[in-house]
Amino acid sequence: MIDKSKIPNEALEVLDTLKENRYDSFLVGGCVRDLILNRIPKDWDVTTSALPEQVISLFSHVIPTRIQHGTVTVLMNNIPFEVTTFRTDGNYSDNRRPDSVQFGVSIFDDVSRRDFTINSMLFDGEQIVDYYAGLNDLEKRMIRTVGHPWVRYQEDALRMMRCIRFSCQLGFTIEEKTLEAIKDECESIKNVSWERIRDELVKILMSDRPVQGIRLLQKSGLLKYILPELEACVGFDQQNYHHRNDVFEHILKVLDATDSRLNLRLSALLHDIAKPKTFSIGEDGVGHFYSHHIIGAEMSMEILKRFKFDNETINNVYILVKEHMARYPKLRSGSTKKLINRLGKHNIDDFIDLQLADIIGSKPPYEFDNVIDLKREIKHILEAKEPLSVKDLAVNGYDLIEIGIEPGKRMGQILNGLLEIVLKSPELNTREYLLDIVRREYN
Repeated sequence: MIDKSKIPNEALEVLDTLKENRYDSFLVGGCVRDLILNRIPKDWDVTTSALPEQVISLFSHVIPTRIQHGTVTVLMNNIPFEVTTFRTDGNYSDNRRPDSVQFGVSIFDDVSRRDFTINSMLFDGEQIVDYYAGLNDLEKRMIRTVGHPWVRYQEDALRMMRCIRFSCQLGFTIEEKTLEAIKDECESIKNVSWERIRDELVKILMSDRPVQGIRLLQKSGLLKYILPELEACVGFDQQNYHHRNDVFEHILKVLDATDSRLNLRLSALLHDIAKPKTFSIGEDGVGHFYSHHIIGAEMSMEILKRFKFDNETINNVYILVKEHMARYPKLRSGSTKKLINRLGKHNIDDFIDLQLADIIGSKPPYEFDNVIDLKREIKHILEAKEPLSVKDLAVNGYDLIEIGIEPGKRMGQILNGLLEIVLKSPELNTREYLLDIVRREYN
């Protein structure tokens, strides 16, 4: 059932070294699950009867990762193996980690503290040990907790998001009691750090089924605690002939039409987040969302800061949300160049794909021509290497100083004025011509 050729020799060596020294040892958790599913594991976890100090004595390169909880990291040929002593856990007063642990327990007791049955299976190098019918649940394609789900979630509230994440990544259904317990315990997610919530949300968004994940977050009650701004979009009638869905359903359709690039999927999730705040009804009875892209960009920035995303991601998503309405039925080269400047070249592919997804998420018939034309025009401008910003001008501040322009605000205004000329007529971007303009109009 497990193809041992997919297991690194180093992993088997860790198991063998422990066994040769009379310690029980098993691969455990996600790596066993993935091997059974014929997937390549990303991480390798080992559980053993050896105490952390005994593990340290057996291997030459060991990092005491979480030694107080029985975990050390063994490095072999730069491959990390998390090795954890059999243990039982005390109370989880912070809904995250046990207040205390007890070593010297049986492997059955150790497995009993794990989260889901599909992550509770063991492999000793020869055979699978399955105390909680994980194999059966794998066959049924089902996520089910080990023991009572309420107990598992009270121990670590993040397990509620992990449950949904595994469902998205594996395409499995969630067993009824396992899902119902999330509804009962969802408020306890407030005890989990934003960084840990962020990491699970990213994994959901980057899975093959991000829409399934967001729906489950909403259905389970978690969404209103982690993304209340998106919860406000649920059932919000747009009252606009361009849309046949409420704001939430439109967002999910846009998300479903994106590739698994993080900035793109975050932007799809947040692009219309401000619609409930900016809604108004015109004299014609049609719903409008004036400036929702601008307010939405500000909201997106605050949301991503709350999740502790890095500044680069925050800035890129801010730009994409702010510019997602920038469509030009009649393209003008100068306007397109300014758009490229605002976006930054690195955001162009995500910008185009977000616009296409936004159209797919709206009411048919779908009109892609404007976006396709804009993409073509951007490509032409970039390939022609036409000037786009002040730094692309044939003159700079030093050139202006030489002809008598003093540094300061006025110099910046002059350079921006020259850029306006060059954006419309790139052929005029020569040092002689631009300096002549400055001499005639600004000296």
